Amino acid sequence: MFKQIRIACLSLVSIATLFIGTAQAQSTLDKVKSSGVITLAYRESSVPFSYLGENGQPVGFGFEICKKIADKVKAQTGLKTLEVKLQAVTSQNRIPLIQNGTVDVECGSTTNNSERGQQVQFATNYFYTGTRFLVKANSGIKSINDLKGKTLVVTTGTTNYQILRNLNAEKNYGFELIGAKDHADALLMVETDKAHAFGMDDILLYGLKASSKSPAALAVVGDAIQVEPYAIMFRKDDPAFRTLVNGVIADLIKTGEFNKLYTKWFMTAIPPKGNNLNAPMSKELKDNLKALSDKPAI
Repeated sequence: MFKQIRIACLSLVSIATLFIGTAQAQSTLDKVKSSGVITLAYRESSVPFSYLGENGQPVGFGFEICKKIADKVKAQTGLKTLEVKLQAVTSQNRIPLIQNGTVDVECGSTTNNSERGQQVQFATNYFYTGTRFLVKANSGIKSINDLKGKTLVVTTGTTNYQILRNLNAEKNYGFELIGAKDHADALLMVETDKAHAFGMDDILLYGLKASSKSPAALAVVGDAIQVEPYAIMFRKDDPAFRTLVNGVIADLIKTGEFNKLYTKWFMTAIPPKGNNLNAPMSKELKDNLKALSDKPAI
C-alpha cells in the first residue's frame, strides 16, 4: 500500500513538474501566436517616454517603440491580425505584471539595474539619466545640501527612493523622505507645498515641469547623483523575444529612425501643451547607439 502511495505521489510530482516546465517554456512569441493578443504596458505620467496625451491615450518615445515591437511580433508570428491590448502600470506593479504574464513588454522609464535583472529581462539600453530635484523656482533650494529640515517626496517603487533613503542615512542630509504613488502625485505635492522637493530622474522632471500648470514656477536643480540606464522590460528566459526586441532597436538605430524619434520627443514641441524639453542626447546614449549594450546599473 505504501509503495502504491509513493508511486502515486511521484506521478503527481512528475505531472506538476511537467506542467510548470511547460508553462515556463512558453515563449512570448508562442503566447502571442496562440492567443492573437499582445499586451503593452504604459505609464500615465512618465513624460516623454510613456504618458497620457490630449485624448487620454498613451503616447511617448518609449510607447512608439513598443508599437514597433508589436508590429515586428505580428510579422514574425505570421498573424493576419494582432490585437494590441494596453495596460497602465505603476512603479510598484510594473515588474510583477511582467512576471505573471499580465503584460508582455514595457517601454517606459524603467531603470535597468542588477537587482531587477534577477526578476525580468532588459533590452539594449535606450536612455541614460540621473537623480536630481524638482522644486519651486523661488524655493532657494539649489542642491541636496539645501534639503536639511525639509520634506523630499519620491515616487515609491523606484530606484531613486532607495538611493535617496540610503544617502540620507549615510550622509545625514536631514530631510524627511515621503513616498508618492506616481510622478504626477509627487509633482502635485510640490505645487501645493506639501513637499519642498521631488527627487527623480532628471529627464522625467523636465517632462513634468514642461507639462505642468506653470512651468516657469518650477526648476530642476542639483548635480546628478548617479547615472542610470533605461531599458525596455520583458520576461526572463525568453531568448527569442530578446532577439526580436533588440533587433527592433538595432534596426531603428541603423536606419536613423531612432534619432528621428529622439528629436521628436526630446527636442521639439510635444503634447499636451506643445512644450519643448530641449534635452540633447547624452554622451552615454550616443556611445550606446554604437555599443548596443544592455549593461545594468549596479
